[in-house]
Amino acid sequence: MPLVSMNEFLPKAKANKFAVGQFNMNNLEFAQAITEAAMEEKSPFIFGVSEGALKYMGIEYTVAIAEAAAKKSGLPIALHLDHGSTFDIAMKCIRAGFSSVMFDGSHHPYEENIKLTKEIVKAAHAMGVSVEGELGTIGGVEDDLSVDEADASLAKPEEAIRFYEETGVDALAIAVGTAHGMYKGEVKIHYDIIEAVVAKIPVPIVLHGGSGVPDDMIRKAIQAGAGKINVNTENQVACTASIREVLGKDANVIDPRKYLTPARNAMKAVVQEKIRLFGSSNQA
Repeated sequence: MPLVSMNEFLPKAKANKFAVGQFNMNNLEFAQAITEAAMEEKSPFIFGVSEGALKYMGIEYTVAIAEAAAKKSGLPIALHLDHGSTFDIAMKCIRAGFSSVMFDGSHHPYEENIKLTKEIVKAAHAMGVSVEGELGTIGGVEDDLSVDEADASLAKPEEAIRFYEETGVDALAIAVGTAHGMYKGEVKIHYDIIEAVVAKIPVPIVLHGGSGVPDDMIRKAIQAGAGKINVNTENQVACTASIREVLGKDANVIDPRKYLTPARNAMKAVVQEKIRLFGSSNQA
């Protein structure tokens, strides 16, 4: 099966109150773990690729790995640029074979964010590629971008609704209290913001910073209207902890397969748990 846009499954997710997971792909083992978990759960999913991961893996390898996963699994899989910063990087990804892109214009003034996002939506939609936009500032760390949680700006419902109406994005990430990375303090999600926005627009809300959020809060966010949830840090933690454990037990291990295989299995368990939590099992 070829890679698909997020429009292949996000409308169904919104209508049926489940969420599709975006799991970031940082190397081959991440991609294998995510795909194997989704195959067992019969779930659609999204490969998220940040600009940092793109530089690390190379765009050709990234697309080839995602296409191989889609062909092997037979699942609806979107290959999605995560937090794209410019029109040029979005177009580069689309030309290379990405089926979905995110433009994060949240650091621009509101009107400028609308203008830039609208331009990307027009170009992407002409190619059958879905687009995610972002409004408000999500705390934590994403690649080289760091935002103090105290300075994170919550999205205003009326601005989010107008943003959708003027840009025509296929999914909208809004700041509702979550943060990138693992949480240092108490998690507080503003469900009222999600509900107010979802009631007025036909596309789902995206919850960034899904790692470390308590399960009951995730379920409540999905019921409120979150149809896409991003997870990366929990996989990174599981991967690294597994590798440390293997090497800590035997310092003579030099074959990468000896420590990457259990690391891959650890990530697969995380993804499988998230898919079940999001309610996307058997939705492929």
